Amino acid sequence: MRARLPITAIVLLTVPAALHAEEGALELRQQTTLISSFPEDEQTPIFLDADRMSGHQDVEIEAEGEVELRKRGQVVNADRLIYRQAGEEVHALGNVRIEQQNSVVTGPELRMKLDTYQGYMRQPAYQMKQPDAHGTAENLEFAGANKYSMTDGTYTTCSEGNDDWFLRSGSMELDRTVQVGTAQHASVVFKGVPILYAPWLQFPLNNQRKSGFLPPTFGSTGKSGAMLALPYYWNIAPERDATLTPRILSKRGLQLNGEYRYLDQSYTGKTNIEFLPNDSLTGTNRYNLLLNHRQALGSGWSGGLNMQKVSDDNYFRDLNTTVATTSQVHLPREGTLAYNGYGLSFLTRVQSFQTLQDPLAPITPPYSRRPQFLLNGVWRNFPAVDLGLTSEWTDFRHPTLLNGKRFSIYPSISLPLNQSFAFVTPKIGIHHTRYALSENNPGEVPDMTRTLPIFSLDSGVFMEREWQMRGKEYLQTLEPRLYYLYIPYQDQSRLPNFDSALADFSYAQIFSENQFVGSDRVNDANQLTAALTSRLLDPGTGQEWLRATIGQRYYFKEQQVVLPGGVARSDKSSDILAAFSGRVAPAWNVDAGVQYNTSRQQFQKTGVGVRYQPEVGKVLNMGYRFTRDALKQVDISSQWPITGRWQGMGRFNYSFLDNRLLEGLAGLEYNGGCWAARMVVHQFATTTADTSSSIFFQLELFGMGRIGSNPLDILKRNISGFSPTHQLSSPATTYEQY
Repeated sequence: MRARLPITAIVLLTVPAALHAEEGALELRQQTTLISSFPEDEQTPIFLDADRMSGHQDVEIEAEGEVELRKRGQVVNADRLIYRQAGEEVHALGNVRIEQQNSVVTGPELRMKLDTYQGYMRQPAYQMKQPDAHGTAENLEFAGANKYSMTDGTYTTCSEGNDDWFLRSGSMELDRTVQVGTAQHASVVFKGVPILYAPWLQFPLNNQRKSGFLPPTFGSTGKSGAMLALPYYWNIAPERDATLTPRILSKRGLQLNGEYRYLDQSYTGKTNIEFLPNDSLTGTNRYNLLLNHRQALGSGWSGGLNMQKVSDDNYFRDLNTTVATTSQVHLPREGTLAYNGYGLSFLTRVQSFQTLQDPLAPITPPYSRRPQFLLNGVWRNFPAVDLGLTSEWTDFRHPTLLNGKRFSIYPSISLPLNQSFAFVTPKIGIHHTRYALSENNPGEVPDMTRTLPIFSLDSGVFMEREWQMRGKEYLQTLEPRLYYLYIPYQDQSRLPNFDSALADFSYAQIFSENQFVGSDRVNDANQLTAALTSRLLDPGTGQEWLRATIGQRYYFKEQQVVLPGGVARSDKSSDILAAFSGRVAPAWNVDAGVQYNTSRQQFQKTGVGVRYQPEVGKVLNMGYRFTRDALKQVDISSQWPITGRWQGMGRFNYSFLDNRLLEGLAGLEYNGGCWAARMVVHQFATTTADTSSSIFFQLELFGMGRIGSNPLDILKRNISGFSPTHQLSSPATTYEQY
């Protein structure tokens, strides 16, 4: 065992390390090394450098004149310093500066024990890194490694000399071991004006989640009036948290919100409850309940619950401020059990919906599935062919429509013949469906079956060549594709329609077997789809720069299978589909598609989107969407610097058919370097005759939090490519989703 050494003072060097000429005299600068009383293999030397030194060996050393004391991880500078070896205590006076553990503190007087990091500083000014912050205080106490306690102190993340905002507190603790700051009798001062007071305030010193009150949120909406919310965030555990938010709505009353989130290796979920007792405008209790849970059960099995319910049809339209929320129509209530493995996928579920009605545009609620069983499978190279299986059994329930059970099974076999330059895949299958109809059967519709063979032949060729454009080398491909489909006709007019609808005509759909979604209708077909795709690729990385596609379907017989009330197709060919996408120039991206009817010689659908984004924080999106007799819209959105630190944001989404603004947004943001202020006005259509308007104002203090109503989610949703001017990751304001 190594022996412990006593505290020893040894003068190692006494040479002119620095020469000072004052009135013709020469002064010798002294350097001293001190060894602390630790085991030999843990000795931590202390270096002392000063103009003059005196003292008693093994007791204390007094140093004067540009004093510097250095120990691993600590540096103390002062005009005068007394070092007492017992306890490694330092007493420094005059222009004191101590640097340790990514922090620097200056002041007129310091007392500190170097080994325990305990002591105090009078009238200090401090600076910290990670995060970059600084402040002053009347007194600062060093309470241990990375722990500071202050009286009458300030804290800000603004740069040195900039006090646009700061936190002022009667007493403050900065604990960097857990990265939390705590202040009592605290006020936030912005531009010399106190804007927020709290008797107790806790704030983070990094991007980890911490329990405590979040900054208050306030704003205004046309339907609920002024709004003020004070969220409390509870960091229960690393994998669990909760947020409790009382929210005052000036026109409606007090709304209580609670959210609980959890995450584990085998499960994850969220529960949200909103309750507004005795709404002042409606005189009713209003609520929103949400439960979402996903569970991994092992061996390929999993389960889930997705339950949502609101008190009335207008809940989201009255009390929420985003299109994604207010546009919800069918709220699910379902439980699922699933399996995946060995080429099989199995799903069973019980599902129903709450349908939120628009009085001016009522809709028929969908069927409930109580229950539904799905069994699908794909087995490739078995041994030289691919086998496929799609099957379903569902009990459809509806209070006013025909009820019944449906069983369908579709086994198939295909033979992929693939080469590097081409492929041919013949496929054949049998689609069988059986109905057992019982309740709500006014016409006494009998049980029925349908069996249809399905044959298809898919083929394609891949060709490529080197090509130069604008002095750059590219690889251009030419990819023709032919897809033939045959399904014989069978009368399906008496079959019920539980969940089938006409699929949207698109490039993917023209290569599908059925033009209907759902199993109640299977189209008859004798048709050929021809398409041609050309791509421009980077030969080194394979990155796709441009893509152009054109395709059309040709019919060799008239259509006979239609949905109830539908009209059969009479044309010999489908509309032409064409699409173009890619980067056409530096910072310019285009995405365009058209659907052209050759017999009527007119465009049925047109969609064009253009984005110009020369750098982060500068983006202009322009879009036009047209569907004959149904849709004609223009959509323009942008984020762009105006002048200096000012930036503008906006969106204009207008329907020419309705002569109505579907969604509009206008906002301004000022970035002050260590803070940002945003104001956003937002309006969107909630129903065919109603709109929702909101005003958001937010002051973001970088490294501290956000005060006001948060418009960032709305800006990101409305402006594709939007980037906040300052990427802030603070759990006190925006804790990350799991």
